[in-house]
Amino acid sequence: MPSAKNPSNRRTGETGAKEDLSRHAQAFLDHLLVEKGYSPATLAAYRGDLAQFEAFLARKGTKPENPAATAKSHVLGFLAELHRLGVKKSSVCRKLSCLRAYYARLIRQGQAASSPLAGLRNPKTENRHPATINVDQAFHLLAPDAADPESARDLALAELLYGSGLRVSEALGLNEEDVSLSSAMAKVTGKGGKSRYAPLTNVCVDRLRLYLQHRRTFSPAPGERAIFLGARGARLNRRQAARILDQLAAKAALPQAIHPHALRHSFATHMLESGADLRTVQELLGHANLSTTQRYTHLDLAHVTRVYDAAHPRSGTAAKPGKPKTPAGK
Repeated sequence: MPSAKNPSNRRTGETGAKEDLSRHAQAFLDHLLVEKGYSPATLAAYRGDLAQFEAFLARKGTKPENPAATAKSHVLGFLAELHRLGVKKSSVCRKLSCLRAYYARLIRQGQAASSPLAGLRNPKTENRHPATINVDQAFHLLAPDAADPESARDLALAELLYGSGLRVSEALGLNEEDVSLSSAMAKVTGKGGKSRYAPLTNVCVDRLRLYLQHRRTFSPAPGERAIFLGARGARLNRRQAARILDQLAAKAALPQAIHPHALRHSFATHMLESGADLRTVQELLGHANLSTTQRYTHLDLAHVTRVYDAAHPRSGTAAKPGKPKTPAGK
């Protein structure tokens, strides 16, 4: 159940009831789905944002069916309400991004003369680092043997998230034809419908091969091509994937709950800590902009110090040009 304090938590999935929206808002979402190829998760979030804003307008006596009547004062009032409700700044930024795109389309279609968001800036968000686990914790998480078909599936999914850095939606969206175990590659569909090839680790190939041998025990529905299946033979969903990670974390006695996205964050962090360059990690993650990848450069101070001591000529411990370090005791 969504929090009463924070209506931004309200989501509609593929099976959930849809909020009532104006025809303009629904047309906007259809445009994002068909022409822009937005992901189901983004569409669900935008649907909730638009529904929340239109409900606010209705309470203020403005008809959502007449978007030209929306003024800047309405948007400011909406932002004030979000602040009173304690909505996170990152969620407020997303809502503003949704509304900007919505009114930009209305202007292009001649449904509005100007945007009520003109001149409004996003609130400054807190600079939080992505949640990660360390290498030892990752190995403990992925260490169990696959004792049954469900554990084979769960470990194969976790290996994909950590070993290849996939978004959970990308992993759950994989179909049988998208994965080649012989070439250790997976064709992944990311944000905006963009495709890329993700390499698979040797362990991941073994985990997937074992799971696929048991896939039929999940009784896939006729024509179901999804690799990861739930108990009823349908494609595994995000909520089920989150529960799987929670169970694996509990078995590994990790001190914190593990969100599926934390494994993607850990993949990026561990790659960079091991010397991978930022551009390569950007390609592996499927980021359109390098700035998105740069948030993973929060290497721990001890690691940074070790690299500095080993590489910088003025550090006092680095090898001097033309004078290799003399091994201790020689």
